[in-house]
Formats: sequence, C-alpha cells, structure tokens
Amino acid sequence: MRWLAALAWVFVAGGALAQTDPADAARAAAQRLAEASEMLEAADGARNRVKALTETIQAYQDGLQAMREGLRRAAIREETLSRDLQSREDEVAQLLGVLMAMGDTPAPVLLLHPSGPVGTARSGMIVAEVTPALNARAADLRQTLEEVTILRALQQSAVNTLRDGLEGVQEARTALSKAIADRTDLPRRFTEDPLKTALLIASTETLEGFASGLNEIAQDEVPGSLPGIEDRKGQLNLPVDGRILRRAGEADAAGITRPGIVMVTRPQALVTAPTAATVRYRGPLLDYGNVIILEPQAGILLVLAGLDVVYGEAGQVLPGGSPVGLMGGATDMDDVILTGTGQETGARQTETLYIEVRENNTPVNPLEWFRTDKDD
Repeated sequence: MRWLAALAWVFVAGGALAQTDPADAARAAAQRLAEASEMLEAADGARNRVKALTETIQAYQDGLQAMREGLRRAAIREETLSRDLQSREDEVAQLLGVLMAMGDTPAPVLLLHPSGPVGTARSGMIVAEVTPALNARAADLRQTLEEVTILRALQQSAVNTLRDGLEGVQEARTALSKAIADRTDLPRRFTEDPLKTALLIASTETLEGFASGLNEIAQDEVPGSLPGIEDRKGQLNLPVDGRILRRAGEADAAGITRPGIVMVTRPQALVTAPTAATVRYRGPLLDYGNVIILEPQAGILLVLAGLDVVYGEAGQVLPGGSPVGLMGGATDMDDVILTGTGQETGARQTETLYIEVRENNTPVNPLEWFRTDKDD
C-alpha cells in the first residue's frame, strides 16, 4: 500500500494542472485496490480467488496508469519552472544583488541622501514604494524554487513506487494463472475433440471457414444456450483497457482491412470476457496469433485475437468479467523511467487486440455492441 500513498502525493502535487481533480482519481484507485485485497483475503474457493485476483490486477493497472500520468505532469511542470528560471537569470541575479546590498547596509544609511533632508525624504518614499515589489518578486522566486525542489524529489520517489507497483501486479498475474489452473467448478457445455480441432484448423484458410465448423469439434454438447444479450447491445464493456486504434473496415499500414476493430493497450494488460459466454475455441489460429472465441448466446461469436496468454478451456462457461488472457510485451522494470522532457520512455500502449463480432457467422461492426464513450 506504500506505493498508493505516493500515488496520492503525485496527484495532489499535480492537481493544479488537471482539469479534473486528480486526487479523487488517486483515492479511487487506492479504494479499488483495498477492496480487491479484502476480496482476496476472503476468497474461499478457486472461483472466488480468480475473481478477487482479477479485481486486484485491474486495480493495479488503473493505479499504475494514474500514477504514470501524475508523474508525467510533475515532470512537465518541473521542466516548465526550470526553463522559466533560466530565462530570468539576469533578472534574478539583479534582484538577489539588490536584496543582498539592502541586507548588508544599515537602515539609517539607506535613508540618508547627500542633498539633505528633502532628498532623504524623497529617497525614503522611493524605498517605501520599491520594497513591497522587491519582496513580492523575492517571494515568487522562493516559491518557484521550492516547487522545483519538491517536484524533483517527488519524481524520484514516484519512480521507486512505480517499480514496487509493477512487482505487485506481476505477482498478482502469476497468482491468477495458478488460480485459473486450479479452478474446477466452472460448468461445461461440451468437451473438445482435439483431433477434429486440428483437422478444422488445417482445412480452413479464413476465420469465417473456421467459425462455421466450430460445432464439429464439440462432443457431448449440452443442448440450449445462455440467456440472450440483445437487450445489452451497445452496453457491453470492452474486453481490455485501451483505446481504439482502427475501426471496422479501416486499412492498416499494409493496406489490409478487417471487419473487426483493433484496440491498443499496455503490455501485459488483462483481457476479460465482456459477458457470460461459452469458450468455443482457444489457441493459435491462422495469422491472428493466440485467439479465444466466445459464444455469449447461440448465433453470436466474439473473437479476441492477439493475446500472449490465453486462459480457459473449450467448452467452459465463463462468468462475465472473467479473465480470458494477457497481452504480450516486456515487463522490464525500467519501463517507468522518464526522460528529461517528462515523456514516458516505456510502459506505453504498444500491444494490439483484434476484436470481431459475428452474428450467424457474418461479421458486424463491434462498436454496435460495446460501450465506447471512453474511446471516441
């Protein structure tokens, strides 16, 4: 919890730069982690433990992202103040010279004037007018120097706490993988036939062809379907925290277009099921990399492609919000160091997740199903 305290400190210091109150965001992130930790301690069965660990990882991810943003703001503010001081070097030197001269000279001597009492009176009036302005400039300079000192100390402390946070989230990811492997209480709708799956993969060249043969790999499938989700159309949460990089039909750098969307996210980001669904397939597929295909209801397939690690087994029914995989990317602790310009050198959104929705094996625009108010 020590790193969360520093998180709050970062946001309080950078609050003047934000349009919204960053301290509230810091407190919210800390509260999420505290609640997740309580869930973890109270978890009895493997399924509860998976849910608690999922919440913990998501809280860590939110907190780390918020802290990076606060650290970035602090670095930019510190650079701005330093440049301002550099641009005012001559003025600052003159001000310090005047203040030092005034400090070393006895007050009666300052008020004496060679022209006599009238000159002395005039000089006293001038000094009385100038002194408040000099004091104000000195106070402004002192405040700027103090802020620069605080920001520099804050940045160093925040980098250390970011490292601690990265270690904590990595421990939670490891624990999640083990908890999922130990989980035995999920219902199953069918058992996968490995031989038929291999034959299907070898005989198809398109996602459409593979999807059309998914029913062939299922053995002893329980009839029926999960409850419909039509009433939630447009309200499903996106499976990963990130932003939309390419929309349906938009060409990539190679000129290739796909009917799904591409989201960009951070390395090792957790991917979750937007709704309760049956796992129809998981594993490598064509040129999509690691894929998991979910069936929230009969006739609707949700394809998530580009994961590094995939959780679950074909035939399992996953609750909504269940972890289905992790994105790839390096987890080097050095990815949180900032450059002198206040820009992140690592931990950026570099991983891409492809999302496709198929209705009766025909692709539809995924944005019709997901709530994207954060990404538009």
